[in-house]
Amino acid sequence: QVQLVESGGGLVQAGGSLRLSCSASRRTFSSYGMGWFRQAPGKEREFVAAIRWDDGNTYYADSVKGRFTISSDNARNTVYLQMNNLNSVDAAVYYCADRERPLLGGWSYTRLYDYWGQGTQVTVSS
Repeated sequence: QVQLVESGGGLVQAGGSLRLSCSASRRTFSSYGMGWFRQAPGKEREFVAAIRWDDGNTYYADSVKGRFTISSDNARNTVYLQMNNLNSVDAAVYYCADRERPLLGGWSYTRLYDYWGQGTQVTVSS
């Protein structure tokens, strides 16, 4: 099965930046795109950003538009999340996920992603 490994999390000061990476063991023939989600303690897992492999189209949650940028290195089956101007609401465990099913839209639906990484912790200090 596909294995996803996130890295790059850590402790940053408010206003600082981090770059997360997600490496997949392999890209399935049917893989449609990759997404980033985050989950804070006591909160539901929420959509952050996604990217489609074929054309590189990107999608963002309103809460991170203008601050976060998702990108990919298709040859290395790797997706990145550049996070700028971090604040306390961004503190969470960040997960990357692989989407296999190309339904219309649906990038923010956790149920449409088939494989998930173990998560990487992002902590913001003030």
